[in-house]
Amino acid sequence: MDTLVKFTSISQGKDRVFAATQFACALTTHLLRSNSQRKQLVAKLKIVEANISAGRKLLKLGNAVNCVKAAERSMQLSDRVLCLCLTAANINRGLSLICDNVLWARSVGLISDINQKSWSLTSSRCYFLSVIMNVTRDAYVVLRLMMQKAKDKDFRQRMSQHLSESPEVAEVVIPQLDALLFLLFESLKAHPAVALDTLKNVCDLFSPLDRLGIYQSNTGVVAFCGLISSLIGIVTIAKPSLNIKP
Repeated sequence: MDTLVKFTSISQGKDRVFAATQFACALTTHLLRSNSQRKQLVAKLKIVEANISAGRKLLKLGNAVNCVKAAERSMQLSDRVLCLCLTAANINRGLSLICDNVLWARSVGLISDINQKSWSLTSSRCYFLSVIMNVTRDAYVVLRLMMQKAKDKDFRQRMSQHLSESPEVAEVVIPQLDALLFLLFESLKAHPAVALDTLKNVCDLFSPLDRLGIYQSNTGVVAFCGLISSLIGIVTIAKPSLNIKP
C-alpha cells in the first residue's frame, strides 16, 4: 500500500505538467478558433489535447488510494472544521477519481455495460463537492489568519497609518471596507501558501460549474483557470513550503 501511495504521489507531479500542457492547448485553440489561417494548427492542438486527456486518465489509476489515506489523516485533526472540510473533500475527490477510472475502462473497451453520461455526471458532482469543501477550508483558514492579524498591535498601527494616508480612498470606499481589504491583503501576503491554495481552488471551481450547468462559461475561461490551477500545482510540488498545511 505504501509503495502504491508513493508511486501515485510521484505521478501527480507528471499529471500537473500534462494538465498545464492540456489546458494551454485548449486555451490556444479557443483563441485561434476564428483565425482561418490557423485551422491546421488548431486541428493539431485538438489532437494533442485529446491525447493528453486520455493519458492523464491513465495516470490517475490508483490515485483514489491517496485520497483514502488523506481522509484517514484528516480525520485525526483536532480542529473540527478542518477535519470536516478536508475529510469530505478527500472522500469526494476519491469518488470522483473512481468514476474517472471506470470511464477510462469504458473508453478502452474493458467494460461496456455502463451509462457513460451518468458516471461522468457523478464524477463532476463529486469533484465539485470536493472543491467546494476545499474552498470552505481556505475561507476558514483565511478568516483565522485575519483574526490573528487584527490582534497584532504593530499591524493595527500600520492599518491606522494606511487609512490616514489614503483620505481620497475614504471618499470613494467605505473606510471599514478599506480596512477589511487591507487586513485580507496583509494576511494573505504573510501566508503565500494559503493565497496560492485559495486561488487554485477558486480556479478549479469553473470546470465543474460549467459541466454541471450551474454557471456556464466559455472554453477559454475554463482552460485559462485550469492552466492557472495546474501551474500553481507544479509550483507547490516543486516547492513544498508553498503547499498549505494541513
